[in-house]
Amino acid sequence: MKELVVSQQIGVEPALAWALITDLEAWEGAISAIEKVERLDTADGFGVGTRWRETRTMFGRTATEEMEVTSIEDGQSYVVEAHSHGAHYRTLMAVEPKGEGQSCLSMTFGAEPTGLFAKIMGATVGRLFARATRKAIEGDLRDIAEKVEATQ
Repeated sequence: MKELVVSQQIGVEPALAWALITDLEAWEGAISAIEKVERLDTADGFGVGTRWRETRTMFGRTATEEMEVTSIEDGQSYVVEAHSHGAHYRTLMAVEPKGEGQSCLSMTFGAEPTGLFAKIMGATVGRLFARATRKAIEGDLRDIAEKVEATQ
């Protein structure tokens, strides 16, 4: 799968958007596809090494994945990685200013098959998954925008 990049304009300052996208405990109430978030590390806050188990509805089914923050540019972006079902997943979340009281939230998602089955699936139905994944990302970003704009 090629990387998917999806963006969402938000009518808030970047700091407000950043506060929500780095608050694991708030995700359950903010992102409709997320059913449960369980923190797996013992650190406070959000940074490199933050780990959690996320249960969400994907492609009409409930799925649980373990994720970890692998890099962070405080106030600007972070990278989350996961290994599951024969693939390595990487997501970059970024927020940038777009004028007075405006932000752009973007998510870049990519998956690299690491197992034979995942490689075959990627070659045969990859485009279908790409469309469904884009739709899911658009939903997540829309939910985040609505939640953070409502807090103003």
